Order: sequence, then C-alpha cells, then structure tokens
Amino acid sequence: MGNTVKKQRPVNLDLQTIRFPVTAIASILHRVSGVIVYVSLAILLALLAESLGSKEGFDNVASLADSFLIKFVLWGILTALAYHIVVGIRHMIMDLGYWEELESGTQSAKVSFVIAIILSLLAGILVW
Repeated sequence: MGNTVKKQRPVNLDLQTIRFPVTAIASILHRVSGVIVYVSLAILLALLAESLGSKEGFDNVASLADSFLIKFVLWGILTALAYHIVVGIRHMIMDLGYWEELESGTQSAKVSFVIAIILSLLAGILVW
C-alpha cells in the first residue's frame, strides 16, 4: 500500500569541496566564539579569584601573565570576545529587519570580519 518514492540525491561528504557563503561562515564562527567566551569565563574567573585571594596569589597570577603562552591565550580570548560582540550586534541589527537581503547580508558579514580583525590587532597591542 505504501507508495514510497526513493529520491536519488547526491551525497557530498568531502568538506573540502563544499563552499559556504560568507554569511554562513560568519554565523558559524559566531557560535564558535560564543563557546570560547563561555569556556574562557571559567579560566578568567579562576585567575581573578586567585589574584584576589592573597598577595601571593596575585603575584602568582602576575608571573603567569608574563609568559608567551598565557599572553597568546589572553589575546585569543579577547579576539573571540570582540568577534562575538561585533557579529552579535550584526545579528541584532538583522533582527530589526536590516541587512536581510543577500547582498547587504554579505556586505555586513565582510564588514564585521574587518572590524573584528582591527579589534583583534588592538587586543594584541593591549596584551603585548
């Protein structure tokens, strides 16, 4: 009785051949940066608690902040936070009904990338 239609659809599992539009990349990276910011909050709060606990704790955290690895991690956290804020503002503007068309959405994603790169460079100057 069941007349099922078998659809012959191509299956492409090679991720290197798939080309995502810039708007999709911006959205995916926004989610990734949100996870990075969320996880980094635990690290930053632990460092803050340690530094506020005692003078020795503060000195320990201050000496950690001198290492290249910690500076690089802090720069990464600030970069993720800046990107998340910039693209989050872009998403909120789109929720208000602006930049919803393909061309303006693509342009706003590109502008968001440029702003995030500038803020990342400024964060690098701040950390180093």
